[in-house]
Amino acid sequence: MAQSLPSPAKAQRSADTRAWLIVSGVTVLWLIAYNSVKPLADWLTFALLGLAPGSRLGDAVAFFLYDVPKILLLLTGMIFAISTLRTFFSPERVRQTLGGKREGVGNVIGAGLGVLTPFCSCSAVPLFIGFVKAGVPLGVTFSFLIAAPMVDGVALALLLGLFGWQLAGLYLVAGMTIAIIAGLIIGRMNMERHVEDFVWEIRGGDGAVAEEKYTWTRRFDEAWEQVREIVGKVWPYVVIGIAIGAGIHGFVPEDALAGIMGKEAWWSVPAGVILGVPLYSNVAGVIPVVDALMAKGAAMGTMLAFMMSVVALSLPELIILRRVLKPRLIATFVAIVATGIILVGYLFNLVI
Repeated sequence: MAQSLPSPAKAQRSADTRAWLIVSGVTVLWLIAYNSVKPLADWLTFALLGLAPGSRLGDAVAFFLYDVPKILLLLTGMIFAISTLRTFFSPERVRQTLGGKREGVGNVIGAGLGVLTPFCSCSAVPLFIGFVKAGVPLGVTFSFLIAAPMVDGVALALLLGLFGWQLAGLYLVAGMTIAIIAGLIIGRMNMERHVEDFVWEIRGGDGAVAEEKYTWTRRFDEAWEQVREIVGKVWPYVVIGIAIGAGIHGFVPEDALAGIMGKEAWWSVPAGVILGVPLYSNVAGVIPVVDALMAKGAAMGTMLAFMMSVVALSLPELIILRRVLKPRLIATFVAIVATGIILVGYLFNLVI
């Protein structure tokens, strides 16, 4: 008697089980590798290369050899976890969730979904148009568009791994607060007339979108593709950023840096924001520099303001948004967000 073929549902369950086993095994290997980085870096620096512990060159080389694999491992693990989570929050579902929401509650929901939803500068225009088409208020839309790049998932993961949950939590709360308040302000200013006319002309439609069926196998496959794509793009920034950080860690005098970027320099926070706005860089390359600067005495608020301005007010995103926003609305957006970042920087320097 011929054996019956397994049903599609049973085959899918088997595939999902295999996927979970593979992910579990890789997680164990990741933990072993992560816990081996520090002793391996010290052995390479001081035993194999023969550099003296405590010397400037020895400290710089040890910092570099430790941080490169550590941050790449953090990126790989955290991006995989975040990308898996984000498969539950498609842009289409976000538009449906925010459609018809009033300001206030809508701004809070928009900022929260911005943290969870995949976002890059190239998607700013289609997301903006899609939100307008779905009837999302302008202020709520901006809360989403500000929170999505500002509370960057990669940055949040790296801050969690490098500095702990306290700083990562402060970064999350500060970014969402800026996004919510900025969206409320823009919404109350009634600046719809400063959106390009063609955006309103394409408004309409029922916005119905068919929900995609996700299996765990597909979620893990997409998360792995995100790891390959993101790490493949950012690893040069990581290496360059860590090399700069290693130089700062080993050779820059602590007192001199603390005097320039410490709490006592009142101008350091706005200077950090002004420097960060035109400095388009991947956040994965910025955080190693922030790590080294803070270790040398730079103030946390100043560093946080610098990092947030790099990711929230990047020139590429502003140039792309110009396709759908008139100059006055873009200038208002930049002014409000920059002011919020500066205030957060001063607040953190005051209380920490």
